[in-house]
Amino acid sequence: MKLIPITILLSCITITQAEQKKDKPPVWLDAGKAAKEHPGFTHLGEYHDEKQNRFIQVTPLKSDLKHNDPDRSFLVTQYAKGFPGRGWDGTPAVSNVASTVHLAGILKNAKRITYTSPTIGKKAPANAITMPNGFTNVKDGILWAGGQTKKDVGSFKMHLEFRLPYKPHRNPSNQDKGNSGIYIYNNYEIQVLDSFGLDYSAKKFPIKTESKPFQWCGCLYKMKMADVNMSLPALTWQTYDIEFTAPVFEGDKKTKNAVLTVYHNGVKIHDKVELKTGTGAGARRKQLAKGPIIFQDHGNPTTFRNVWIVETDAR
Repeated sequence: MKLIPITILLSCITITQAEQKKDKPPVWLDAGKAAKEHPGFTHLGEYHDEKQNRFIQVTPLKSDLKHNDPDRSFLVTQYAKGFPGRGWDGTPAVSNVASTVHLAGILKNAKRITYTSPTIGKKAPANAITMPNGFTNVKDGILWAGGQTKKDVGSFKMHLEFRLPYKPHRNPSNQDKGNSGIYIYNNYEIQVLDSFGLDYSAKKFPIKTESKPFQWCGCLYKMKMADVNMSLPALTWQTYDIEFTAPVFEGDKKTKNAVLTVYHNGVKIHDKVELKTGTGAGARRKQLAKGPIIFQDHGNPTTFRNVWIVETDAR
């Protein structure tokens, strides 16, 4: 057998890694830069057509075309009388796929709407666990995915603000589209994902969904759908306000289940949900009376800010 010199092998590996890095789709963390470099980003957002009282959400879809090609497709979801959690009357939404030309017609009489969560900038009480000292993986005022509380906590109230990267090479519902999660005690996960534009009440979708609905943003991972999809566009700061009552144990026996309430961008999406088990993989782990709050890292540059926790004695 002919041996290949180690220097040649190393050279081949280096070239392969360089090619993979070169071919890796771009990911944007800055809205201004995304607007200049990706034509689809300029259409991403919410719109109101006052004439027909339509409320429209637009998000770019994955394309095989080069990322700077203006001829692309969009997921367009239209609601009556308001957006989910903000006036929508529950009548079936209309979702379809539109080309750039078709989208121009849909948005002809519509104006862009910019929504800001009413709890953005919410101040921490004096007794709160705050950034940066109370958490790991905090740099320059930003807590990056992969951080967690430095101490275990019991029952608590928590505020956090998160921002998802812009990844137009992934469709809504793809689990690599900004994937992270708020993992309480490594048992109970509130999903963090770019699910903007998806109608959570739909039974059929105009695009092929790439994960189960209870894996989308705001959902209790693989356990329960959020009551409403309050997702905002990528690169928009969003909020979770969480109220968690820890389970109670007498020795090794659990006597009371955990209870969870979640507000997403100011709207209640889970109301006093009793958690008999953990969610997803957390269901296989032993439940705890105290534990860390983990900001999951799934290889996405998802960021958090203004994170604070107040421990409570809800029992």
